Amino acid sequence: MISQGAQAEQLAVQYLQQQGLRLVVQNYRGRFGEIDLIMQDGTTLVFIEVRLRRNAGFGGAAASIDARKQQRIISTAQQYLAGLARIPACRFDVVLLDDAEGRNMQWLKNAFDA
Repeated sequence: MISQGAQAEQLAVQYLQQQGLRLVVQNYRGRFGEIDLIMQDGTTLVFIEVRLRRNAGFGGAAASIDARKQQRIISTAQQYLAGLARIPACRFDVVLLDDAEGRNMQWLKNAFDA
């Protein structure tokens, strides 16, 4: 049985592919943490965090990506980029879902900066 988190990631991949992005890596693990999706948007490499939150009582999915979480994602992205011959333009996006069925999916481009 697929977990709700994995299901949410798959929905995000499908949605982003429909928007023209191409999947490069899913669930990249580095020594600082994990990046849910790394996708190509034209010439830009996009590091994407997928957040599933059913309870908005603590600020919802967007609020769960605090400064500490952002720094872990940035450090992991830097580790990924260190392995490339040429560093492309990059950005950090977030996909928010209210449930594992993908209702109320939001795609936040340039959600935070490195």
